[in-house]
Amino acid sequence: MTTTPTIEAPRSPRTAGTGGSQRLRGRRTPRATRTNFELYSWLFMRLSGLLLTFLVLGHLFIMLVLDGGVEKIDFAFVAGRWASPFWQVWDLLTLWLATLHGVNGLRTVINDYAERDGSRLALKGLLYAAALLMIFLGSLVIFTFTPNVKA
Repeated sequence: MTTTPTIEAPRSPRTAGTGGSQRLRGRRTPRATRTNFELYSWLFMRLSGLLLTFLVLGHLFIMLVLDGGVEKIDFAFVAGRWASPFWQVWDLLTLWLATLHGVNGLRTVINDYAERDGSRLALKGLLYAAALLMIFLGSLVIFTFTPNVKA
């Protein structure tokens, strides 16, 4: 008689990890150290994805259909758009949500596939540094953009 092997869940507290170096939460973890971060992270992914769908599709519809297509987009067009606080907020919200949505997704991938704590820490450090740089520079460009360029 042949028995089929039992496959444990990927994040099961019974899995020892690589060399037993990973400390996984189980039922005996003190209540004070438990957080709902993953729940809020999951919820953020759903809400930001829904909002990003409307922001990006709305942006594409307005730019490509209502404004005459990509042939009109040049420096003067962007300067005219960013003169309006509405478009500054629209683009800033898109930048922040898309960056944080992507960072959250990559954080999950790093948690799932980086086996060693050191590599996980290094990858997350690079990810967070890149995200902060992108948010900072993108926000700086949106808010400090001046169309007066002297040749």
